[in-house]
Order: sequence, then structure tokens, then C-alpha cells
Amino acid sequence: MARFMRLDVTNTLLDTGLLPLFYNGDIETAIELVNACVRGGARTIEFTNRGEMAYPVFTELVRHFAKADPSVILGVGSIIDAPTAALFMASGANFIVGPSFNPEISRLCNRRKILYLPGCSTENEISTAEEWGAEICKIFPGESAGGPAFISAVMAPCPWHRLLPTGGVDATEASIGEWIKAGAAAVGLGSKLISGQAVKDKDFDRIASKAAQCVGWVKKARADKK
Repeated sequence: MARFMRLDVTNTLLDTGLLPLFYNGDIETAIELVNACVRGGARTIEFTNRGEMAYPVFTELVRHFAKADPSVILGVGSIIDAPTAALFMASGANFIVGPSFNPEISRLCNRRKILYLPGCSTENEISTAEEWGAEICKIFPGESAGGPAFISAVMAPCPWHRLLPTGGVDATEASIGEWIKAGAAAVGLGSKLISGQAVKDKDFDRIASKAAQCVGWVKKARADKK
């Protein structure tokens, strides 16, 4: 069962402006990766359902951080159907992320007051997802959907959108700044933040440092935008 309600997760994610995401089939490594992101200032972290060990590892992550650091908000990504969403929700997922929009997942999450971030790549998909209760829409794949120019274009007539691009966001000041100044409410970063080489080297301090930089760049871009 989720420990955080939808509004808490939404506000935390919007405040930080960064959603790290990763998959790792080794529980000890996954714990270290979450810890690194938290040390860098990210409180909401997406564990993607992209491997055969995703469910057992996520379940252990939830158990671990419920005791080790109850302030960590863990969610699950790459969810495309309601039964899979329900499975992870029963294991403690505090939010659900998908590459596409599924109304059955939306209905399920709404019943439980759990945040659902559906993947959208057109204004019509964003509007439809919002009609089904989406507080934040994941723009995916961000670069292919049109990049920062797409964010700026759809925000012009619909400034109430809350958009989180994933895919095409680099862990650099220039890239993050461009997305945020275009109107993105937050950014999602996977391998550009949690690189395969850093994981292989077990250089978790490097990941923590990069996460802190990204959080700082989000804040700077928001300040420059005002």
C-alpha cells in the first residue's frame, strides 16, 4: 500500500523538479542508487519495470526505505496495463508512470489517490489524460515529441498543463535550463543521470553529485525564468 497520497507526491515532485529513473536487478545496487539520488536532493524516484527482477527488487526497495528513510517516495515506471499497476501498487508504489496513457490505469490510481503520470506526445493526449485526472503528464519521448519547442507551444494556450519531459533531457545546465524555461514543470532523467559506467564502477558519489547539480540547474532555470 502506498504511504504517500497523490497530492504529497505531486507537490514533492514539482518542488524538486527532478525525477530520476532507473532499473537494476540487484537489490543492493538498487538501494545504493536510490540513496545516491536522495543525497543529491531528489525525493521522488522511479524504478522502471524493465527486467525480470523488477517486481521482487522493487518490493525489497519499498521494505528497505520504509525503515531506512521513510521520506523517500518510490514509484514504478514503464507500466502499460492496469493489472501490472495494481501489482506494484500492492507492493507499495507511491506513483505509477507509463510510456503511454491508459484510462484503466488512471481509473485504478484515482480510486486509490495515487499519482499517475501517463506518457503523452500530443496536445490531444495531454488533454485527454487531464480529463481523466492526470496532475502531471510525462512527455515521452521528449525529443521526438518536439523538444522544448513542443512544451512551449502547448503551454501557450493551456498554461495549466504540468509537463515532465523524459527522453531527450541531458544532465547538463543547458539542456535542463532549456526545458524548464520552455515551461516544463520538472524533468525525468535516466541513463544521462545514472550512467551505466557509474553503476559498473559503483561510483555512487558521482551519481549523487550529478543529481545535486541537476536539482540546482532546475532551481536556477526557474529563477531566471521569472
